[in-house]
Amino acid sequence: MHTDPIVIKAKAGDPEAFMQLMQEIELPLYRTARSIVNKDEDCADALQETILKAFKSIHTLREPAFFKTWVFRILINECNKIIKSNARALPYGELPDVPSPSKDYEKIELWEAVQHLDENLRIVTILHYLQDMPISQISDILEISTVAVKTRLHRARKKLKHSSQINQEKGVATW
Repeated sequence: MHTDPIVIKAKAGDPEAFMQLMQEIELPLYRTARSIVNKDEDCADALQETILKAFKSIHTLREPAFFKTWVFRILINECNKIIKSNARALPYGELPDVPSPSKDYEKIELWEAVQHLDENLRIVTILHYLQDMPISQISDILEISTVAVKTRLHRARKKLKHSSQINQEKGVATW
């Protein structure tokens, strides 16, 4: 198992090493948070809390090789806290459309289709296909079995395929 020396420095209390690590995973963290919470303000709050908690508790990281998994777990927990607090504060409404980071229309339609998946399917899809995480790492982050991750990915693909077929029947361009 490969351990990044920067993680070891950060774990030892080097703030510059910690910032370097966070900069390396900043975009994947943002994309993941954005896909879960859907609002820029909530996304920013989740990222800020994640970075703060990770910085304060990096010394507790047992295995430096799992730094990325550890940070993503913190992020997902923070996003879930925000969702729960928003559900108590506001009535649950329809999810707003999320603008695609791409100008490619096929990717826009795929992104929109992914955004309409149930949360548990959406998270595994984003982590696996957009963040290129292996199933075992997703299993660790979400604290579910690898079988559950595979099942959710299968269900997500099935739903995405179904929505693609519906769009084709309507004459809508699909991915």
